[in-house]
Amino acid sequence: MIIVMKVGSPQEEINRITTELSSWGLTPEKIIGQHKVVIALIGETADLDPPRIQELSPWIEQVLRVEVPYKRASRQFRHGEASEVVVNTPQGDVVFGEHHPLVVVAGPCSVENEEMIVETALRVKAAGARFLRGGAYKPRTSPYAFQGHGESALELLATARKVSGLGIITEVMDTEDLEKIGQVADVIQVGARNMQNFSMLKKVGAQPKPVLLKRGMAATIEDWLMAAEYILAAGNPHVILCERGIRTFDRQYTRNTLDLSVVPVLRKLTHLPIMIDPSHGVGWSEFVPAMARAAIAAGTDALMIEVHPNPAKALSDGPQSLTPNAFDQLMSELAVIGQAVRRWPNQKS
Repeated sequence: MIIVMKVGSPQEEINRITTELSSWGLTPEKIIGQHKVVIALIGETADLDPPRIQELSPWIEQVLRVEVPYKRASRQFRHGEASEVVVNTPQGDVVFGEHHPLVVVAGPCSVENEEMIVETALRVKAAGARFLRGGAYKPRTSPYAFQGHGESALELLATARKVSGLGIITEVMDTEDLEKIGQVADVIQVGARNMQNFSMLKKVGAQPKPVLLKRGMAATIEDWLMAAEYILAAGNPHVILCERGIRTFDRQYTRNTLDLSVVPVLRKLTHLPIMIDPSHGVGWSEFVPAMARAAIAAGTDALMIEVHPNPAKALSDGPQSLTPNAFDQLMSELAVIGQAVRRWPNQKS
């Protein structure tokens, strides 16, 4: 249930209402929007009578029930306003959100060695990326496939961050690694295979770093939003949703089916920022540019693109990785569409 306060509501009145509601055994959460303040009521609200709440103050404009099960992730929770995820990087704050410039994240599937990760970081930064992605711990279908270098790879990511100034996004596979990953990563990624690892979601939600939540390979949109709800309910409001393709019946020509329809659907359902990962979505580098261009046209807030200096020798996901030169070319193409939809960095709105 949410309480929408009238424009200009006195802070003293808002505080009085939240104190009163707390005495009812509820947990009020203030959400300060661009024009209005919304008070979200967390707890047993099924038997509450909206007119009774309305009588608490003449400054209450509206009392609404949030009917969907993903309460905090719901667009209603913020009275229709989009949220922003602000990430502090060595080069300053970067904002993910629908009213901000597109954010590009790029880098290899796995961190292999210092020369490779630093070279890639410098190249993608020069092309316009704001974050470096790279796996230290890699979930792989086969137990015999390369699983990442682990803690030593985190040290290499820290080096790349220092040299390039890029923010770092890397994946957590085990809650035991969460603290040391948080010391290096600016954004912690929960991968598709762990999207419904609820104990992990609770732990990730209890720490302060922003979280990139990838859609599970067979997850419905509601499954995905409910997974985000676990993180939000644990206290972390800084969640970005990442579509990376789902499993369908045809795997001969693409690795997954990239569901670009999630962009307008999520925009209607949730206030959370949206990222598209075309590399995992299609699985072949030749198809990545078309899907990246389409994602910007559809309205995504961010892109994640795999880049490797020598894809043929990559230890993981080489076939879907662009070379740095191909990434340079793609970024120039994306700029045309990004400017057309007024989402390209350094462009006046």
